[in-house]
Amino acid sequence: MRYVKPLNLFRDLRKTTPKQGRLLGLDVGDKYVGLAVSDTHNIIASPLSVLLRKKSNIDLMASDFQSLISELSLVGFVVGYPFDKQRGSPDAVQVKVFIDDLCETGKLEGLKYTYWNECFTSKNVELLIKPLNLHPVLSKTIIDKFAAVGILQGYLDYVNRKMKMEAAE
Repeated sequence: MRYVKPLNLFRDLRKTTPKQGRLLGLDVGDKYVGLAVSDTHNIIASPLSVLLRKKSNIDLMASDFQSLISELSLVGFVVGYPFDKQRGSPDAVQVKVFIDDLCETGKLEGLKYTYWNECFTSKNVELLIKPLNLHPVLSKTIIDKFAAVGILQGYLDYVNRKMKMEAAE
């Protein structure tokens, strides 16, 4: 896996993929990784699933990602990252460690990823579903999936808007 800047991920996608591939949004948490996938035109993000995250199962998670890559024609990851004033925040460190561990497995070679601001994505979803009084486990999985949607949709909206502006110039 190789890190690229947000706009470069989208530009590379447009250049190198004749039939556009999809992007996978990741909301990395302590226990779970929420997943969202883009449509084939990379305009709309949809919830996908939640993976259980443990230090001991990183190889299994990498294998799950390999399956998703082939099944969904994925070409890149958009990883939620807490861009705030506290660069050394525990949440930021845990995201970096997770991505580093995934890279070390060697199972996702050739895949590109970028980071996208995830501030308040989980909190926004939590506030939306709170009135539903769901079981805590169900609530947590919904929050993680839809936080990943928020991350990926924010990224897609930004890059599509930027590409339209560049095309208009």
